[in-house]
Amino acid sequence: MKKLSKFIQSRMFITILLMLLQVIILFALLTIAASRFYIYYVLTLILAALIILDLANQNMNPSFKLPWVILVVAVPIIGAPLYLLFAKSKQSRRISKRFRNYRTLMRNTLPNPDDPISDIEKENPAVARQMKYVEKTSYAPVYRGTEAVYFPSGEKYWEAVLKELEKAEKFVFLEFFILEDGKMLGAVLDILKRKAAEGIDVRVMYDDIGTINKLPKDYDKTLSDMGFQVSVFNRMRPSLDAFLNYRDHRKIIVIDGNIGFTGGINLADEYINEVERFGHWKDTAVMLKGHAVTKMTETFLQLWHFSHGETKIDYSEYASTLSCETDGYIQPFADGPSTDDLTCELCFMGLINSATKNFYLTTPYLILDNEMITAFCHAAKSGVDVRIITPHIPDKKTVMAVTRSNYRTLLQSGVKIYEYTPGFIHAKSIVTDGTTAIVGTANFDFRSFYLHFENCVLFYKSKCVGDVERDFLETQEKSHEVTLEEIKKKGPFYALAQTLLKFFSPLM
Repeated sequence: MKKLSKFIQSRMFITILLMLLQVIILFALLTIAASRFYIYYVLTLILAALIILDLANQNMNPSFKLPWVILVVAVPIIGAPLYLLFAKSKQSRRISKRFRNYRTLMRNTLPNPDDPISDIEKENPAVARQMKYVEKTSYAPVYRGTEAVYFPSGEKYWEAVLKELEKAEKFVFLEFFILEDGKMLGAVLDILKRKAAEGIDVRVMYDDIGTINKLPKDYDKTLSDMGFQVSVFNRMRPSLDAFLNYRDHRKIIVIDGNIGFTGGINLADEYINEVERFGHWKDTAVMLKGHAVTKMTETFLQLWHFSHGETKIDYSEYASTLSCETDGYIQPFADGPSTDDLTCELCFMGLINSATKNFYLTTPYLILDNEMITAFCHAAKSGVDVRIITPHIPDKKTVMAVTRSNYRTLLQSGVKIYEYTPGFIHAKSIVTDGTTAIVGTANFDFRSFYLHFENCVLFYKSKCVGDVERDFLETQEKSHEVTLEEIKKKGPFYALAQTLLKFFSPLM
């Protein structure tokens, strides 16, 4: 009862309640208009036909088109106005303008005089092709002169973060989807308060929805009082605003422009297993030292300035001044709904299609569009050893049900699927052919590919590749292999429920 009472009094509940009230009022007005005015009903039918034609010409994934088509056709008096409100309104044009401004910021990058892609192309044209694509769409060069360290757990990551924060001399930038009061965040803030008192530039950016039920009210003011610059990304407001869908899902720590951390780990105690929510929490991260950190710094500053409505940045004072021994080729990159390309999804798909021996993936959510399913199935049928590890204990039961709804098709094509039985695996990593790996923040789901601001690091011939692969195989040993026989035993009603869930998966 205490938890229920707390939730009812929370900003999340009040905001959702006010938004729901707006939906009910809108629904009632449209229904009344249709029942009393015959001409309105006829006009919506005509409008519905025009919308279907418009959708047919939209450069949009069919998985997103289908729900709109069914809504507009089945209930035109409601579906047609909603389409105009959210897909074709001035609001959506306002969002487009904001995203154009962000793309301008993304293009404003520091030059990288060392361009090693031509060297990679001689060794591995397929990997070079993916790196070229990422560089073009995400303005992300490939770097040498960078060391990389892979962390197979949140505990090891946290230990390294505290150690490196103590060495900060100029600035510290933090960007996270989730912050939550506890041991992990408290230890980080204790160091940052001392650093801010010494005159170091400390900036903290976090997503409002990601933290809405995890931080006290007006926590940004609390952080400001500690001497930090603070930005709360895309505050949740009780209005039917499509921009609320776009969240900052990135996890970035940059120290003096020379050291950068990223991966799946947020600053909350479950990520270091100080508290248990869904069994053992398995997560991963990487630390970069050297030239490639420059791109991580730019990624932070671009979204920081975007959220403040600024369009110009001088990166020169934040560039990396550290050159390390080259550990392969390293390419940090960012993605988000502001770009014209689905950089993460298409890069991942490119690596699946170019794999010749194996493709290993860990992801907490496996909510796939038709193109990604086709890529997995084609690779497996072509003889590539495709393996996927997902959680056995879910954090969201409905989303896990959608994840499992993809198992049957993948298993029938020869993809091997494992569920991490000790608990919840939140790691987002890829390793292919023993030469290439990606560690980052992007899940294999619609939200990460289409709606979230994400960031990743692509490694080629780095020691991190071997570390990611070893960690995958060790994690697989602790996981249960899912079989097609298990799925078939669940019966026709289970299959029907999964089919319905797949239909609504783009909305999850």
